[in-house]
Amino acid sequence: MKRILILNTGGTLSSVVKQQGMAPGISTKDMLDEIRMVSRNTELAMKDISSLDSANITPDNWAAMAAEVALAKEEFDGVVIIHGTDTMAYTSSMLSFMLQNISIPVVITGSQLSISDPVADAMENLRCAIYMAASGYAGVFLAFNRKVILGCRASKINTVSFDAFKSINYPNIAEISSAGMQVRTDMIPQRKGIFSLNTKYSDRIAVAKLFPGIGRDYFTSLIGSGVRGVYIEAYGLGGMPFLGTDLTQSVREMTDSGIFVLVGTQCIYGGSNLKVYETGRKALEAGAHEAYDMTSESAVTKLMWVLGQTDDPKSVREYFTIDLCNEVTIK
Repeated sequence: MKRILILNTGGTLSSVVKQQGMAPGISTKDMLDEIRMVSRNTELAMKDISSLDSANITPDNWAAMAAEVALAKEEFDGVVIIHGTDTMAYTSSMLSFMLQNISIPVVITGSQLSISDPVADAMENLRCAIYMAASGYAGVFLAFNRKVILGCRASKINTVSFDAFKSINYPNIAEISSAGMQVRTDMIPQRKGIFSLNTKYSDRIAVAKLFPGIGRDYFTSLIGSGVRGVYIEAYGLGGMPFLGTDLTQSVREMTDSGIFVLVGTQCIYGGSNLKVYETGRKALEAGAHEAYDMTSESAVTKLMWVLGQTDDPKSVREYFTIDLCNEVTIK
């Protein structure tokens, strides 16, 4: 019988109605009977590590979750993390970097309605997560609405639908239907070495989304501010203006000052290719590096994680030329 650890961090799944609105308030002890209904043929252990709306999740919480998983892998066959949906994709992405080469399944899940609601999606999501955690397929995943998504490829795309998460630029790892759970084993990242917990990160980053008319002041203000990396969501394939407001000059000024500049796209699907248009090539010439087909969540968390590993600009650039856990397709 597989032994599964369930770590509860809070979120909608464990929420109750309070005076100021919905907020986490149900412990794993309170949920035990319900969870056992969807965990047949597994032995469960449960632990509350926080009780947070996921809007309040911080990088320190990510490090704490990763440390709990690292301890659990010696005793359990898999781990399920109950988490709020708002920042779940950020968490699943960061854990993918912090827990590279993990030898057990780690599955993040949550729900759009509290487990206390009789029509909630909570039970089905937990069933999927527990089943994946007991599958033996190692890695970090997100389970939602009868789908399993690679953790570093997940993004929340709907605020109210039960089908809240999609796998971006990457196939689903598994789907549940009348045929059972069908797993795409060829899409699960192969371990590239031994597991070593690495929770170092830097939060000295900035994120900017371009819009027509954006000025250079924001980027200029970052120079000398202590920011070490910037992720820019540019247009289409990664273009940015160089006539009138020349943002490529801002890129050059930032890179010359030691700030690493990563450029992706505002589009959900397809990814960036800065080599196609002049608006992208000028950004590359100014020192930008492209995010290719990474999700915004993965680009942001990889930037934070990489800057936690090294202060050397050359090494930072090299990290973004390699795929660590199937988070990116390098073109």
